[in-house]
Amino acid sequence: MKLNIALLAGDGIGPEVIDQAVKVSDAIAQKFGHEITWKPALTGAAAIDAVGEPYPDSTHEVCKNADAVLFGAIGHPKYDNDPSAPVRPEQGLLKMRKALGLFANVRPTFTFPSLLDKSPLKRERIEGTDLVFLRELTGGIYFGEKGRRDNGDTAFDNCVYTRAEVQRLAKKGFELAMTRSKKLCCVDKANVLETSRLWRETVQAMEKDYPEVEVSYEFVDAVAMRLVQWPNSYDVLITENLFGDILTDEASVISGSMGLMPSASLGAEVSLFEPIHGSYPQATGLNIANPMATVLSAAMMFENFGLAEEGKAIRESVNKALEAGIVTEDLANGGKAYGTKEVGDWLAANI
Repeated sequence: MKLNIALLAGDGIGPEVIDQAVKVSDAIAQKFGHEITWKPALTGAAAIDAVGEPYPDSTHEVCKNADAVLFGAIGHPKYDNDPSAPVRPEQGLLKMRKALGLFANVRPTFTFPSLLDKSPLKRERIEGTDLVFLRELTGGIYFGEKGRRDNGDTAFDNCVYTRAEVQRLAKKGFELAMTRSKKLCCVDKANVLETSRLWRETVQAMEKDYPEVEVSYEFVDAVAMRLVQWPNSYDVLITENLFGDILTDEASVISGSMGLMPSASLGAEVSLFEPIHGSYPQATGLNIANPMATVLSAAMMFENFGLAEEGKAIRESVNKALEAGIVTEDLANGGKAYGTKEVGDWLAANI
């Protein structure tokens, strides 16, 4: 297979972890007889510094003409610490999601047998956890009308959803549930929010089309508690943009490190694959960032192309590295810590 992949390294540790995912992907291509053409493009603070905007038209052209996008991270302290900054890296991320139609964020949370004792939660609470959040990504409060009034003393952010937006995300959730344990949880706040009542009634109306799927409905605050108490009671969860943003970050630490969890953002034409962690600017250039989430995002990318064996080979390589202690400082726990590049080299060589 010939693959044309847009490569958006972004800011902070983004370029370092992306380099390792490229190494591993190239090793997979060599092993399985594929050809990958990488098309680098600017985004985030790096793009603002270069051309004045975080998601320039030239980057959009590269992305929309690609078979997939492999993305690092965005963010820089000079913008994070300046709430009055007129242009921010995160604006580029929102613009990219909207422009590419990336409406469904797929965020898996799973555990690694060799790392169960590194989780902040007790082993018996997390053992067997394997859940997936589908977060709606282009609607809700992040994209609603926002502003100030009363001379700046009152602020507002409107949360708006259409039935069609809920249906297309829920459809992905039902379809994913059918390939797994046939359990789907709709997360909302229907006791308070009208948008949540729309979510709930829309999903309820779709149940008849998926009679094999057991559907439950839970308030977001209850899910936040149960993720800490019994995360392995969940399988597939669907939710709106803001709730999904918060809950997926909560779930991400169950595995023991945010540096381990991949994600995908699915669109009608092109999909994007990225680690869930941020740009971690304090570690930039220090060769200490964990590249495994980005590498596992590449595994999701191959699987999205229908290349299941390729994705499996990457996952097996990551598991072997963890079992062998080939890890960066966030997982070394006082033992030998390997550098970002060394971990990438080991994974590629193992493949």
